Amino acid sequence: MKRLSRKTRTSFLNYGIVIVFFIVFQTLVSTGHITNSLKGQLIPIVAYIIMALSLNLVVGISGELSLGHAGFMSVGAFTGVVVSGSLQSLIPNAPLRLVLSILLGALLAGIVGIIIGVPVLRLNGDYLAIVTLAFGEIIKNLLNVMYIGVDSKGLHFSMTDAASLHLEPDGKTILNGPMGALGTTKISTFFSGIVLLLIVLFIIQNLVNSRTGLAIMALRDNRIAAEACGLNVTKYKMIAFVTSAAMAGAAGALYALNYSTIVPKKFDFNTSILILVFVVLGGIGNLTGSIIAAGILTVLPELLRAFQNYRMLVYAIVLILVMVLTNNQKAKLFFRGLRDRIKMSKKKGEEGSANE
Repeated sequence: MKRLSRKTRTSFLNYGIVIVFFIVFQTLVSTGHITNSLKGQLIPIVAYIIMALSLNLVVGISGELSLGHAGFMSVGAFTGVVVSGSLQSLIPNAPLRLVLSILLGALLAGIVGIIIGVPVLRLNGDYLAIVTLAFGEIIKNLLNVMYIGVDSKGLHFSMTDAASLHLEPDGKTILNGPMGALGTTKISTFFSGIVLLLIVLFIIQNLVNSRTGLAIMALRDNRIAAEACGLNVTKYKMIAFVTSAAMAGAAGALYALNYSTIVPKKFDFNTSILILVFVVLGGIGNLTGSIIAAGILTVLPELLRAFQNYRMLVYAIVLILVMVLTNNQKAKLFFRGLRDRIKMSKKKGEEGSANE
């Protein structure tokens, strides 16, 4: 029987991790063996895993440093909130409304990614990081002055204040400037988040393993040689950047529709850095590591709540230890040797059973 390739095994491993994660936590929820606070973290965990995977596409696969990823998440988040709020009476079916919100959130975030990517992707290194950081802050500040409402006449938009929307008596304000979205109907579910995560994994893994993915990685490894072979730098950089932005927008819509209130301040520079931490600790370019790191580090502060004032100190110590271990050559050699010994003992066991 032909053995599966390493890439295929890794892909199935990632799907398996997500499915096991869903089964375990769904079982805990159905049996009541999970706290309400941890239950409330399930959808944010899934959203942050998607964010880490999408950022890894830019940082790990494309080799560019982006510090404005939270900006794309905010575009998807508030697009999803506006779509869901404006279609609530027209489409009472919550799952259908959620799908439309996620799709439009991803679409608009992708369009913003194209607008930003055209000038930004001409830069490299630190310059690219600084400019993407600036664009992320610009998006947040634009959302702070946006007012959107809906009534029988349709959507109303203003950048002055809520009163200038001139809503009918039956109207309601969906987005209220710096106060964000208030009174949003929560329609996100853990199951829908897992489905979205599996779709994102499928798209990223197929992109990475395709000819386009190989071209993107060739540009990352040696840009001059790739250009000499006739690869279009801007095209392939844009594919990775826009795909990443669209997925961040989808995650943002899922995340925002899990809360009744969401504010633009949530999607600031700190959120972009948090997502980058997930990518770095999980291993740059390592999708499996991003899934595990984002899941553990999102839920870790909640699990450490019993330590009260010391929980963030413990969280910081864990981050430092993981960073040191993953970047220490001796630690890498130790774990590699341990893995080789386990494989060797397993191989000897199989040979022994075969001889019997």
